[in-house]
Amino acid sequence: MTNLPELGNEQPFISHLIELRDRLLKMIFCVLLIFIGTATYANEIYHYLAEPLLQHMPKNSSMIAIDVASPFFTPFKLAFVVAVFISVPFILYQFWGFVAPGLYRHEKVMIAPLLLASTLLFYGGAAFAYFLVFPLVFGYLTAAAPEGVAVMTDIATYLDFVLGMFFAFGVAFEIPIFTIVLVWTGIISPQSLAEKRPYVIVGVFVIAMFLTPPDALSQTLLAVPMWMLFEAGLLFSRLFVNKADDE
Repeated sequence: MTNLPELGNEQPFISHLIELRDRLLKMIFCVLLIFIGTATYANEIYHYLAEPLLQHMPKNSSMIAIDVASPFFTPFKLAFVVAVFISVPFILYQFWGFVAPGLYRHEKVMIAPLLLASTLLFYGGAAFAYFLVFPLVFGYLTAAAPEGVAVMTDIATYLDFVLGMFFAFGVAFEIPIFTIVLVWTGIISPQSLAEKRPYVIVGVFVIAMFLTPPDALSQTLLAVPMWMLFEAGLLFSRLFVNKADDE
């Protein structure tokens, strides 16, 4: 009889683990299902991803595959990444379904829009990198090649470079979310953030220096949007604090 309270405590914990397992399986199934579709068009997806570089490569040059298995595995690696990328809304939905029952009402009202906004901002950062940054950066890098050097990029190296850029710009575009969360949790106030603006400007350029290729163009193309996004996050955090004070 003395073990009954312990069993009562263990039962909710086990049910949470079962629910977590089920949601993880749903996430994996969703990714695999989408991967089946993206894998069918793996070569076409890679060609689309390589288009910003191919447009700026010298005439009669092409990308190369150094490793024997690269022509097969590299497009499939990209297809899997694209499947995960497409599955992000469903993954966040499952995450929200797991944590939402344990949140207060005001926390639900705040976190749901933040999850949606963070997803859209990450997609926006990746799109910004592909459509604006890549053409400028690849045009600059290919034109900077010394005379007598043939620009022939390895497909696996190019994929790693592009995915790194996508991740860097996607995370950088989350700055408004980070800013709002810092203010919402009371770690810092909007006034204090505004006073630290000069340090933030220097910091975003330092971060851009580490996240982008070693050229001033790509660093500026990442640092300036990060600064603008910080200002946007500061503005929305002020609106949030004023609304919370009114309530």
